[in-house]
Amino acid sequence: MIEEIWLIPLGFVAGLLGSIIGIGGGIIIVPVLTFMGFPPTVAASNSLFAVFSNSVSSSLSYAKQKRIEYSIGIKLGLMSMPGSVLGALISAEITPTLFKILFGFILISASIYIFSKRKIESKGYNQSKQVLVFALGASFFAGIISGLFGVGGGIIFVPVMVILMGMSMKNAAPTSQFILLFAASSGLIIHILLGHPEYIQALFLAVGAFVGGLVGARLSLEIKESRLRILIMIVMIAVAAKFFIDSLEAPF
Repeated sequence: MIEEIWLIPLGFVAGLLGSIIGIGGGIIIVPVLTFMGFPPTVAASNSLFAVFSNSVSSSLSYAKQKRIEYSIGIKLGLMSMPGSVLGALISAEITPTLFKILFGFILISASIYIFSKRKIESKGYNQSKQVLVFALGASFFAGIISGLFGVGGGIIFVPVMVILMGMSMKNAAPTSQFILLFAASSGLIIHILLGHPEYIQALFLAVGAFVGGLVGARLSLEIKESRLRILIMIVMIAVAAKFFIDSLEAPF
């Protein structure tokens, strides 16, 4: 147990950054666990504990700041749940090599999102039926990603809410964290039923992520993101490259 204490600071850093940027801490936790030799299903399920814990603490803080759009959050959150269940169910069928390849693309997508985050601007609130249908479909897909890889769906939720629905960036990241309450919990239940998590490790990650979410929600109003975004992008691209290289050297 003592040897796994390092998972607490890992969860804290992931929760802190996930809360500030709105992409979920799993995008950091899963690569680290994978490099440490954790099987994909264990990495994903342990990470979902942290993602859910982080979304709880972040949502509590953002609720006090009155930055969550509950109407949209509940709709997208409910639609993400069946996708998350599906993702968790098929996670055991994916080989480690395929997992690395797919997750590498997720990291690249997250890097593109972080790079363009400041360029994304709201164009007015739009909740037409066509927009809502597309947003719900995107939420289902984001749920699959969440349950399959153990990461947050912020790289999909936030652009959809800002670009498509016209929500302000100030409220989109907090609302994305609220949506993760639905996506992470549903996927987590399936992973538990399938016996994937290592509970002591998951608990350490969850404790760190919970505290990181509280701190990140407070810092989100003050912190300058430019240097932070560049650093995270570099790390994500480097990790994705390592995943791709490893996949070439291993059997598919």
